[in-house]
Amino acid sequence: MEYRSEISEELEAWERKITRKSSMVSRSAKRIQNRINGVIPERLHSIVTNSIKTMVQGVLVGSTYTVHPPKKNLSLQVRDQQAKELIRKYKRIAATEGAGTGAGGILLGLADFPLLLSIKMKLLFDLASTYGYDAKKIEERVFILTIFQLAFSSDDTRRKSYRKISCWDESLSQIDVRKKYEEHDWKTFQLEYRDYIDLPKLLQMVPGVGAIVGAYVNYHFLDWLGENAINAYRTRMIKEENQTT
Repeated sequence: MEYRSEISEELEAWERKITRKSSMVSRSAKRIQNRINGVIPERLHSIVTNSIKTMVQGVLVGSTYTVHPPKKNLSLQVRDQQAKELIRKYKRIAATEGAGTGAGGILLGLADFPLLLSIKMKLLFDLASTYGYDAKKIEERVFILTIFQLAFSSDDTRRKSYRKISCWDESLSQIDVRKKYEEHDWKTFQLEYRDYIDLPKLLQMVPGVGAIVGAYVNYHFLDWLGENAINAYRTRMIKEENQTT
C-alpha cells in the first residue's frame, strides 16, 4: 500500500505535466520551427515521413520488432524496477547511436532518424512484456503507438492520447484497428513528430557539436519516452485491478 501511495503522487504529477499547456519557451521554439520548416531539405522531410510510416507498419501489421513473452505474477513495484533498468539500458544505446551519427555530419545525421525510431519502438515492446502485456496482440500494439504519440506530439494530441490511455478499455472499443491503419493520416503523424524533434536534431547535424548534441538529445528522448510509458502502464494496470476488486 505504501508503494501504491508513492506512485499515486507520481501519477498525479505526471497527469499535470501531460495536460498543461506548453511553456512560453516551448511556444517560442514552435514559432522558430515554423520559420525554419521551409529551409529544411525536402529529403529530410521524406526520410522522416517514410521512417514513421514504416515504423507504424512494422508495429501494426508486421513482425519488425522482437516480442518477448509477457511476464506473469510480478508485483507492480518489481515491474517498475525492471522497467527502469530497461530504460537505462536503452538510453545508453540511444546516446551512443546519437553521438556516432552526430559526429558524421548531415549524411549520418539523416540516418539517425530511422535508427532512433527503431530504438524507441524496441523499448516500448520490451516494456509491454515487462508489464505483463502480450505485444503480439494488435490491440497492445495500438497501445504502444498511443504511448508514442503521447510522448512526441502537440499539446492537443498529447492530451487526447492521455485521455485514451486513462480509459483504455473504453477507447479500444471505439477503435477499428485495421481501418485506423489503412486511413491513417501519415502526414499529420510525421509532422507532429518532426516538429517535436526539429530543433535539437538540426543542431545534431552541425559540424563540431553534432556528437555532443546527438548523445544528449537521444538520451533525453528515451528518458521522456520511458517516463510516459511507465506511467501509462501503471495507470492501465491500477485501473484494471480496481475493476476486478
